[in-house]
Amino acid sequence: MRADSSIKEDVLAELDWQQNIDESQIGVIVNNGVVTLTGVVDSYSKKVAVEKAVNSVAGVKAVAEEIKVDYGNNLKKTDAEIATAAVSALKWHSSVPINTVDVKVEDGWVYLSGAVGWDYKKTSAKKAVEHLLGVHGVSNTIDIKPAVKPIDIKAKIKKAFERMATLDANKIDVEVEGHTVKLRGKVGSISEKNEARKTAYFAPGVYEVKNELEVE
Repeated sequence: MRADSSIKEDVLAELDWQQNIDESQIGVIVNNGVVTLTGVVDSYSKKVAVEKAVNSVAGVKAVAEEIKVDYGNNLKKTDAEIATAAVSALKWHSSVPINTVDVKVEDGWVYLSGAVGWDYKKTSAKKAVEHLLGVHGVSNTIDIKPAVKPIDIKAKIKKAFERMATLDANKIDVEVEGHTVKLRGKVGSISEKNEARKTAYFAPGVYEVKNELEVE
């Protein structure tokens, strides 16, 4: 288990490495591998970038994200303006099928609902709107309803893990019950844990992934 001081040092170094992040705006506290982030940024996309950067650091077990977004008076957008921009962004995003995602905006938060066939389409919908000016957060509750039936899901997922250079497939157990996949075992970072979940969702017929992988 890594020392908190060592994890904090790497987190600060990773934030400094990211060109779109001003690390001086971010406060970092580490306690038993849990990283608490504070501060203020001028866009939601920067907030997402900070969390992604921290998740990539080895030893980080969880992230408590308390960063606030402040666009300033000159860049504020009404909910109607944000909603219009979100609908347009989804319409022109090639990975999001037309008329499958519903949008609601309240106090700068974008709420996505509806149904798509794959997890990457759900993720793409979130990415399409999170960079829009005025957005303070995104709640993504889009359902995943693949049209295909599950065919040897476990074998396909294990093979996919074996092809990935960032994962040790021998440390990950895959359990399948119906359309639900459960992942157990050990990984080196939160980003590896997230990557394993995303990879499992690519298997045909997977509706849900229960990610119980532990960060070493």
